[in-house]
Amino acid sequence: MLRLAEALRRRLVRLPRRYKRFIQVSADVVLVWAALWLSFVVRLGDAKTIDPFGAHAWLFMVAPMIAIPLFIRIGMYRAVMRYFGNDALMVIAKAVTLSALILSLVVYWYQDAPKVIPRSLVLNYWWLSLVLIGGLRLLMRQYFMGHWFAAGQMLNFNRPDTGLTRVAIYGAGAAGNQLVAALRMGRAMRPVAFIDDDPNIANRTISGLRVYKPKHIQQLINETAAQQILLAIPSASRARRREVLESLEPFPLHVRTVPGFMDLASGRVKVEDLQEVDIADLLGRDPVPGRQELFERCIRGQVVMVTGAGGSIGSELCRQILPSKPLSLLLFEHCEFNLYRIHSELESRIERESLPVRLVPILGSIRNSNRMLDVMRTWKVNSVYHAAAYKHVPMVEHNVAEGVLNNVLGTMHAAQAAVQAGVANFVLISTDKAVRPTNVMGSTKRVAEMILQALSREPAPVLFGSTDGVHHVNKTRFTMVRFGNVLGSSGSVIPRFYQQIRAGGPVTVTHPKITRYFMTIPEAAQLVIQAGSMGQGGDVFVLDMGQPVKIAELAEKLIHLSGLNVRSEKCPHGDIAIEYTGLRPGEKLYEELLIGDNVSATEHPMIMRANEEHLDWDVLKDRLAKLLKAVDNDDYPQVRQLLREVVSGYVPEGEIVDLIYQQRRVELD
Repeated sequence: MLRLAEALRRRLVRLPRRYKRFIQVSADVVLVWAALWLSFVVRLGDAKTIDPFGAHAWLFMVAPMIAIPLFIRIGMYRAVMRYFGNDALMVIAKAVTLSALILSLVVYWYQDAPKVIPRSLVLNYWWLSLVLIGGLRLLMRQYFMGHWFAAGQMLNFNRPDTGLTRVAIYGAGAAGNQLVAALRMGRAMRPVAFIDDDPNIANRTISGLRVYKPKHIQQLINETAAQQILLAIPSASRARRREVLESLEPFPLHVRTVPGFMDLASGRVKVEDLQEVDIADLLGRDPVPGRQELFERCIRGQVVMVTGAGGSIGSELCRQILPSKPLSLLLFEHCEFNLYRIHSELESRIERESLPVRLVPILGSIRNSNRMLDVMRTWKVNSVYHAAAYKHVPMVEHNVAEGVLNNVLGTMHAAQAAVQAGVANFVLISTDKAVRPTNVMGSTKRVAEMILQALSREPAPVLFGSTDGVHHVNKTRFTMVRFGNVLGSSGSVIPRFYQQIRAGGPVTVTHPKITRYFMTIPEAAQLVIQAGSMGQGGDVFVLDMGQPVKIAELAEKLIHLSGLNVRSEKCPHGDIAIEYTGLRPGEKLYEELLIGDNVSATEHPMIMRANEEHLDWDVLKDRLAKLLKAVDNDDYPQVRQLLREVVSGYVPEGEIVDLIYQQRRVELD
């Protein structure tokens, strides 16, 4: 029987539109007659007094002649049954009410007919038509969605979707109900219950699903055999989402979520586009709203350049810069594919939102000083956001020369080009690893900071590498912004954890006590732009990264929220093991944001100003010349020694692990 009904449903869905409309009109004619006949029965209590083929024939002819044209005109037959919703019900109510009013006029006009028609007949006809016509459409919606018994989810009917993943929806609001409808339509998962902390709907039934309180989740699992929980609370704050995730962690359920409210509102994703739990929800910190005047101070109506525009930070900077309407946005990137990707994305957004911004994709390397100067002079750049850098600690540790040339020499070329081209604002995106570094990447980023600090104190510096001794008037305001790890950036640990969990483990963590600061990419980019607007020259701004997070605990949470258990000595039969691989070359257990304790507040609550030591430009130039000469000679012990002399607190750990240096030592041995 179920197979026959399913086959009929599929055949009806495939029918041409005109056939579907004919069936609907025919059904409505029958329903109008039925409503009219039942209205007599309700009023008179005796079906024998009704004469549809005699005295009352004119009424049974007039009723559909009034109703059907109105139904067509008002648009009842434009609704698709599978997506039938509240708007369509309102259209039905309007159409039925209007047809009943017109019929009442006709009845009163023919009051002297041979058979007297009771006046209450029209009222009965109205509510019976609503019940029959609206009820049939609701019933057919369930039928075409393949869930005829949706109202009886708690009963053990022999349903065709018993093999589907059973999911509970956390949040019985609008998003939760939309998600239920989408899941029933897609037939990929079977919703079995709601979870909501609203006491007014606890233990009630919504969309055929029972609503459980959060404290009754174990009861929900026992009664429904739910395997997953889908979070449908897109408008909840991160702090609230963190509370929810912590309450769900003890249960053996895979937790996923619908997208955030802004993603839904912008149309980038749909309610049914499920995704893994956003790690930002586990951190539980809500972003502070940005200050528009800080956003626009160095951007609106100006020519803005972003180096490393195709990277994770650079691309997000470009996305944040666009709404402030710069005159032109220069995307400077050495990787052709990354440049193509961000240029295509931004170009589509400019066209979609009709933004008055000229987008300029430029291929080039920050290590090419002539290219940097040519670009800045040609386009008369006003503001530079310097995000181009090598940031992966172990990779730079194995390739010391490239790390120095890109992070130190590249930053110096960009900064000196800014001075020569008269750029007004230059913002360096730095890192917490520049504070008392134990690795080459951190030490080179600290040297990059020191270059800007030294230049900012020189009103007319003689540039590094200059042989003519010419002094250049320095009108550039240099600013540095230092922050920790960003979620979702290239090399981020979170995607690797998810990949390892999907592969069945083990999840690899370098050390049980390793901690890191985390921030989302959009939040970091917003704060970078605002901090860059506040500097006076040579400022080092530090972003409030919140509390440091233990990576091992983060891995455990992700395993639990995937519906799995951690395999350990206490739980030898767990699903996923956590293995500790040891600290990688140059890696620290703890990261810091400040070199000293001399820090002051700014006009933004999440941005602090650090006052730190610096070298004079002439002294620094001499050290840089020696450093670059050691790099040219592949003298990595000397490179390490010079970095220790320049960077306060640089304490490298272990042997030099540069791959070229190691290979040469092997050959010499």
